[in-house]
Amino acid sequence: MKNKWITGLAFLRFLTFRKVINYLLLRTSFHLSQVFGKPMMWGNPTTLSIEPTTSCNLRCPECPSGLRSFTRPTGMLQEQLFEKVIDQVSRHLTWLHLYFQGEPFLNPRFLEMVNYADSKGIFTSTSTNAHYLQEKQVKAILASGLKQLIVSMDGITQEVYEQYRIGGSLEKVQDGLNLLISERKKSGQSFPRIILQFLVTGQNEHQLPALKSWAKAMEVDELQLKTTQIYEFENGSELIPSDLGYSRYIPAGNGKWKLKKKLENKCWRMWQGAVVTWDGKVVPCCFDKDASHVMGELTRSSLASIWNSLPYFNFRKQLLSDRSQIEICRNCTE
Repeated sequence: MKNKWITGLAFLRFLTFRKVINYLLLRTSFHLSQVFGKPMMWGNPTTLSIEPTTSCNLRCPECPSGLRSFTRPTGMLQEQLFEKVIDQVSRHLTWLHLYFQGEPFLNPRFLEMVNYADSKGIFTSTSTNAHYLQEKQVKAILASGLKQLIVSMDGITQEVYEQYRIGGSLEKVQDGLNLLISERKKSGQSFPRIILQFLVTGQNEHQLPALKSWAKAMEVDELQLKTTQIYEFENGSELIPSDLGYSRYIPAGNGKWKLKKKLENKCWRMWQGAVVTWDGKVVPCCFDKDASHVMGELTRSSLASIWNSLPYFNFRKQLLSDRSQIEICRNCTE
């Protein structure tokens, strides 16, 4: 795998004195909040995830997009709303992940949004199932300024791949990935850096040696082996790998399972950044997939006012006192 220093340099190139000071203020207020048990907030979000769409072409079993099971409205992010948000945050934002739920490339204006954020000096990243990496799309990606592309590929054969990525074509993913890497090399560009992400499950863990060899031959920039979030893990699941080093869960006895890590009454994410749904709702983090904890709406208020609002204060206060009482936190150890 290629060194990460190129990505680091690109990230540093977008840093400003204001952004560094903002980050330090967030870190300081986070630690003081833990000491005094009371939320303090001295900065603005340094990272943000914005959802291009809730639509998806696949039907992954642990994903509300795939299951078509959202209880919140679904739709496509509009450029006007996106640009409004970016204009508000560009002076302090260091990282923008254009992804939450859904497949970003299904939004026809997705790469124009990437380009807009890049033009404002923001490091941009996204995640994709890579079914839309045809020639025209690849050229647009290379021209967009996108700095990081995470490609989800959870199997090295079609039989295993489609057990989780239901409805997906491994051949299409691999061909698209190969095309992108080839065209990037021809253009002499370094970006986007390509991360191949593999959700390790009980169905595919035996393919890890073959995956590592394939990723090396393909010349992806990085291979990430990721643990899988499972909604109803307490009774076990075939998705839990036998190698618990790749699992978020461990046996609790009597056929039950529990989180591997202990829930602590803290969460840096609540001070670091937020998630914005396609229709402008601000939610605490990526675990709130159904937007059950809406802190505010960007169609009505600025992000700065939402960030320092009473609902956010109360959410952070609950987190510091007893995080286990927050439903979306019960399956997360950050």
